[in-house]
Amino acid sequence: MGIVNINDDSFSGDGSLNIEEICEMAKESIRQGADIIDVGAESARTNRDAISCAEEVERLAPFLHAFPTLVKELEPQYEDQTWPPVLSINTWRPEVAEAALAIGGDILNDMGALPDDRNARICAETGAALLIMHSIGEPKVAQRGTSYSDIMETLLEFFDKKIAMAKAAGIDEDQILLDPGIDFAKEASDNLLIYKECAQLVALGLPILLPVSRKTVIGDVLGVDAPYDRDAGTVACMVQGQLAGAHIFRVHNVEAAVATTRTIAGMAESGPDATSQ
Repeated sequence: MGIVNINDDSFSGDGSLNIEEICEMAKESIRQGADIIDVGAESARTNRDAISCAEEVERLAPFLHAFPTLVKELEPQYEDQTWPPVLSINTWRPEVAEAALAIGGDILNDMGALPDDRNARICAETGAALLIMHSIGEPKVAQRGTSYSDIMETLLEFFDKKIAMAKAAGIDEDQILLDPGIDFAKEASDNLLIYKECAQLVALGLPILLPVSRKTVIGDVLGVDAPYDRDAGTVACMVQGQLAGAHIFRVHNVEAAVATTRTIAGMAESGPDATSQ
């Protein structure tokens, strides 16, 4: 999943408000092998005020309209690349989700932790998949000092509740994806344990998106402040996640991510047991 930020305050410094630049960013991610493009118009940074719903839609709409044409100019780079690429809309406000999905999109990437069933109902009505992310409190509000007696048990209980809510709203189980919400309302030790024990989430039987790209926890471990300097740590998190069975990796550096996943897959397919896999 390649990240495309239509904003000027992305924590990784790679966003833009220029639609031509944004389209080129998306095309480059696809050329590098992205299966999914995740587009968002508002930074998740908690030291920035939320923009209005109207402004968020105004930023998203030109790209959503342009995406189908943009894809027609490209072709798959790998035999197993998802084609056409899936379009994911990263927003948490139902008003924005409804307006955006009316234009286009295959996934609603809801970073709001599904506090009620409104976004689930919108997905049920449009047929879009719903990506449910774990967090606590409202988006754009820093949650510092949060502690859990058992973060994995907390995640499993949270997802059990939210999956039930989504199904009750009319979503089929095969429309649901899960995101443990790395760096959202969690301490570094929580994030590292989630990476280590990711297989517990995979056992739920639904697609697991593992946020790995340039995360704060990587900077904490490596003592690296600049997000751009965390790509090596990002790869390490991807390796752990892929070996645990995670399905989707949300990244800024698509080229490095694709090389990582293809290399690990190549190892898995080699050796005397390869023909039975």
